[in-house]
Amino acid sequence: MAILAGCGLIYEYLLSHYAGRVLGAIEQVIFSMIGVMIVSMGIGAFVSRIFKSPFTAFAWLEVIIALCGSTAVLILAGITALANIFPSVIAEIFNLPPDLVPQGGVVSFFQDFAEFVPYIMGFLLGGMIGMEIPLMARIREKVYDQHLEHNVGSIYGADYIGAGAGAAIWVWFMLSMDAMTAAVITASVNIVVGLLFYFLYRQHIRFGSLLLSAHIAVIIVIIVIAQYGNQWDAEMEDMMYQDKVIYRMNTQYQHITVTERIMNPAKPPVMTLYLNGRTQFSSADEKIYHSMLVYPAMLASARHEKILIIGGGDGLALRDVLMWNPQAVTLLDLDKEVIDFFSVPIKHQGKIVNQRLIELNNKAFSDDRLTIKYGDAFLTVDELLQQEKLFDTIIIDLPDPSHPDLDKLYSARFYAKCWQLLAGDGVISIQSTSPYHAKNAFMSIGKTVKHAGYHSVEQYHHNVPSFGEWGWTIATKNGLSAKQRIAQVASLPIDDGWVTKGIMLGAFEFGQHFFDNLAKIKVNRLGSNTIYQYHHQDWEQEQGIFE
Repeated sequence: MAILAGCGLIYEYLLSHYAGRVLGAIEQVIFSMIGVMIVSMGIGAFVSRIFKSPFTAFAWLEVIIALCGSTAVLILAGITALANIFPSVIAEIFNLPPDLVPQGGVVSFFQDFAEFVPYIMGFLLGGMIGMEIPLMARIREKVYDQHLEHNVGSIYGADYIGAGAGAAIWVWFMLSMDAMTAAVITASVNIVVGLLFYFLYRQHIRFGSLLLSAHIAVIIVIIVIAQYGNQWDAEMEDMMYQDKVIYRMNTQYQHITVTERIMNPAKPPVMTLYLNGRTQFSSADEKIYHSMLVYPAMLASARHEKILIIGGGDGLALRDVLMWNPQAVTLLDLDKEVIDFFSVPIKHQGKIVNQRLIELNNKAFSDDRLTIKYGDAFLTVDELLQQEKLFDTIIIDLPDPSHPDLDKLYSARFYAKCWQLLAGDGVISIQSTSPYHAKNAFMSIGKTVKHAGYHSVEQYHHNVPSFGEWGWTIATKNGLSAKQRIAQVASLPIDDGWVTKGIMLGAFEFGQHFFDNLAKIKVNRLGSNTIYQYHHQDWEQEQGIFE
């Protein structure tokens, strides 16, 4: 039971993690999947009472769990890929132009069904896992031919300990594995336990020959998936992207996918980086985003000697900061494997797959002036405060607040910590999501920064083709606002190849009614999840999930 409990928890995490990756809404899917599986485990415990022979039921249960566990990820990948390419197939059949790809009717139904399939799989697998404990309790009673006083306590004790071990195995070893590999390993354990149980209690099991044949068949399935599963998964994942996937990898924290598209044979291909299925940047227009993030803050800062970058594991903000010839740059990031991916050449199939990405950031991570600190930025900034560090400019380049764990990095408490790290004449700039797609979250970020004690807080926006309309927040600790400082500059001291003074000043302009509801927008306090909720609601409305 301890071993099977560990397997059950791994299945739970595996389905949640993989479904979140393919559906692009990790926090919702993980929490929902865990809830669905817990409920279905309870239902499975009730259903187990209908089986007259616990030995036969348990033996068949393990082989079915092994089959479902080994194929669940493959099924999810297949259905998701089909739902993704279905509109293009319909358009091709009816010879529709590219801008008229079908979206409603049966196409919409199929895509909605594909998003629901992970929960169906989780419900079925959870129900079977929930049958294990009551069946084992009945088996123990029959083996010892008496009701055991501590039967339930012993089984649940083993179950909880095994689940804890499974959680540790998932976090330490399997989280960075390919999903197919993790599924195959876990299913293999189930099949071994099933065979062991069969040989120990075969005299109590009906249809023994058929059951043994079923084990052999599932073993063959597991071997085939072990051999080809990752390849099939990769090919189906490729269908989810418009461009050719050239590399993918798992880290402890996220799934990285890199694609390329040849726009002009005479020029290098356009590369796009996705984290957990979400676009992070495209080499075609990342310069726009990073110029707007870095240049206004550096230009408005009185000095450029000591710079702090929070996030920015791709090194692109760092690249732009280094143009200003700082004395020292400190970069805080959570994921060392991401930074390694943008700094250490990786050879795959005879080709260095990240060479263009390393060139894109001008090998910024090899600069001697750089100090990298790994860990949760909310805690890592405390180390800088204890060391009484001060920075002339702070650049915050974090992912959107699409997960409750990220909410604290958009809180008034975090911005107050950054305020203490900022020099008196310094400037801070913050990636602030889309003012068009997530307007309330965007305004809340600006209001939260103001609440944290900054003297002048302004927000600005610009179009980045890969993302659409995007926004940033900029603040000064004392003196003139960033916009006023930029306006006073006669000429730009650094030519970054894109930004102009006019572009920067124009970016501070919004439509006349854009901030009409600002008074109703809440400040994001630590633990309130205000920014996360705003972001979640804004994107749901944008996608038409509710009115």
